[in-house]
Amino acid sequence: MDRATVVLHGHFYQPPREDPWTDRIRSEPSAAPFGNWNERITAECYEPLARAGAFEWLSFDLGPTLARWLEGERPDVHEGFVRGDRASRERLGYGNALAQPYHHIILPLASRREKETEVRWGMADFERRFGRRADGMWLPETAVDTATLEVLAAEGVAFTILAPHQVADVPDGGAGRIRLGGGREIAIFVYEGELSHGVAFGALLDGRDAWFEALRSAAGRGASVVALAADGETFGHHHRGADRTLMRVISRARESGEVEIGNFASALAGGGELPFVTLEAPTSWSCAHGVERWRSECGCRMAPHLDSRQQWRAPLREALETLAAGLDEACATLAPGRLAEPRQALAALGGALGDPSGLADFAAGAAREDCGDEALALLELARDRAAMFTSCAWFFDDVAGIEAKQVLGYAAHALDRLHGLAPERAEALEAAFVADLARAPANDADIGNAAEVYEREFRSGADVRVPADA
Repeated sequence: MDRATVVLHGHFYQPPREDPWTDRIRSEPSAAPFGNWNERITAECYEPLARAGAFEWLSFDLGPTLARWLEGERPDVHEGFVRGDRASRERLGYGNALAQPYHHIILPLASRREKETEVRWGMADFERRFGRRADGMWLPETAVDTATLEVLAAEGVAFTILAPHQVADVPDGGAGRIRLGGGREIAIFVYEGELSHGVAFGALLDGRDAWFEALRSAAGRGASVVALAADGETFGHHHRGADRTLMRVISRARESGEVEIGNFASALAGGGELPFVTLEAPTSWSCAHGVERWRSECGCRMAPHLDSRQQWRAPLREALETLAAGLDEACATLAPGRLAEPRQALAALGGALGDPSGLADFAAGAAREDCGDEALALLELARDRAAMFTSCAWFFDDVAGIEAKQVLGYAAHALDRLHGLAPERAEALEAAFVADLARAPANDADIGNAAEVYEREFRSGADVRVPADA
C-alpha cells in the first residue's frame, strides 16, 4: 500500500431488554424523558449517525439483539445501517458491516457447542439483515481464545479485531495472522490503543481538530492499517456532540485526501501476505485479568469507589451452567417428538431469531404434525438458554441489578416453557436452580442473594411462571 488505510470502527450493541413473556421493554425510569434506554440511545446516537450517513464511512458491527429492536421499532434507523453497508460495498468492493455472535456472551467461557451455536446464529442473522455473508466478526468484549478463533475460521470468518494487549507481538502493519489447528489460520486487526482510548474517553473529542491530527499522525508512521475501535455509543450518547465530531473528521479526510478511510475487509484483500502473531489468551478488552470479570471477583467493576463485592459472580455462572445442562438434557429427550429435524431446526434458528415478527412461522415449518405449540416452546427454550449467559449480567456490580435480573428472567422463561412440556422436570430444575442462586450474595442491603431476586421478580402460578409485576 502507498499509504495507510484508516479504519474507524464502532461496536454498536445494547443488551436485550425485552420481557421474555411479552417481548416488550418494560418502562425504565432511569432513561427519562424516554421510556427506555433503547429509545434514549437511539435518539442521542443511532438516529443522528444514520441521518448523517455515517455508516457509509464507519466500520461497524451491529449486535443482533439491538438490530432486532431497531428493525421492529425504528426501521428508518435500521435501514441507515443497511444502507451504509451497501454504499461502502459500492465504494470499496467490501462492506463496512461485521457480524457478531447472536448473544453477547463471553465465548472463551462457553463450550465448543455454545461457541458454534452463537457464531452460526450471528452469521445467519447478519446474512438475513445485510443480504450477504459476513467477512469478519466482532467478538463480545473482544474476549478471545484459540478455540473461539478456530470456530470462527471453521464458519468462514476471515478476520476479527483485537486490542494491543491481546497479542504478544503487535504487527508493525496493524494486521497479522494466527495459526490454528487443522492447517487453518485467521487474520486479526489490532486497533491502535492510544488513539482508541483518546476517542472512547473523550480526550480527542474536545478540540475541533485534535482527532483528525492524531489520525494523520498515526497514518504517517508506516503501518498499512491504522484502526480505531470504540463503542458506537461513544458518538452522541457517551459524549454529547461526538457524532458531529465524527462527521467532521470524515469530511476533512475526504476533502484533504491526507487520510484514506477504508474498512477491514478491503484492507485485508489488498494488503498482501500478513505476518504470524502470537495470541494472548484468554483475554478481553475490558478486563485486566483476562476474562475473570465474568466468573470471579477479579476487582474489575463499574464503580470501584463504592464498597461492593462481586462474590456473586461465580455462583451465578455456576447456577446458570447447571440449569443449562438440565435444559439441554430435557431438550434432547423432548425435541425428537416435536421437531421434524431437531438438529437442523436449532442450527437454522439464527435466521429467525432476529426477525421482529417472532418465531411462530419458523416453528410451524419445523414442527412435526400437530406439534406447533410444543415446537415453538422448545425453540423459545433454546433461545432463552443461550440468552441466560449475556455478558452484561456479570459486567456490572450487583446480582440485584437490572442486567442480572434480565438473565434470571430468561432462566425463568425457559423453565416456564419446559413446565408446559414436562412439569415435574421443570419443577425439579427450578428447585435446584433457586438453591444454587442462594449462594450468590447481593450487594443491595435489602436483598440477601440472587435467590431472593429471582423469587421477588418471578413467581409461579398454577400453570405458568410470570414476572412479578405482570
